Amino acid sequence: MSEAEEAAQAPVLAVLFDRDDTLIVDVPYNGDPEAVRPMPGARAAVDRVRELGIPVGVISNQSGINRGLLTEEQVRAVNGRVEAELGRFDTWRVCPHAPFEGCECRKPQPGMILSVAREFGIAPENMVMIGDIGADVEAAKAAGARGILVPTRLTLAQECEAAETVAENIEEAVEIALSWHGAVAR
Repeated sequence: MSEAEEAAQAPVLAVLFDRDDTLIVDVPYNGDPEAVRPMPGARAAVDRVRELGIPVGVISNQSGINRGLLTEEQVRAVNGRVEAELGRFDTWRVCPHAPFEGCECRKPQPGMILSVAREFGIAPENMVMIGDIGADVEAAKAAGARGILVPTRLTLAQECEAAETVAENIEEAVEIALSWHGAVAR
């Protein structure tokens, strides 16, 4: 059995979500908790994963911090509002770096996903990353995890073409992830 085939059969033990335009409507460089609006179906989708006792986390690029457009405190306040709207997440990872900084944590690099794998004590192939742009699924692939793309109006056509798995919405993405887990879809 090839590595790819083995990874495809690995049970899903954690589901990670991108924040902006996956869990909440994207407001560029948002530092205002009052501007947080959940994406349609986000609460139900995340709750579906939680019902099965599978840990959930958020992986988010927030370059506005290092660009001086918002503070870490503002990002934490927005993330707190996300939890008020969608429930508690088991872990959060935020990359404050701009693309030109060349860090290992900014998606499409695998750093944040690998960090969560270490925190949870599970192999990356037992994790799924759900996001709205190519960098989300590229980060998953680079880490050895599986990625599911949920395109929005801003997702590029080539990102959809390059993604191995594309879902129409967050709820479908979760059902795909749970099918990989072995859970029975509702």
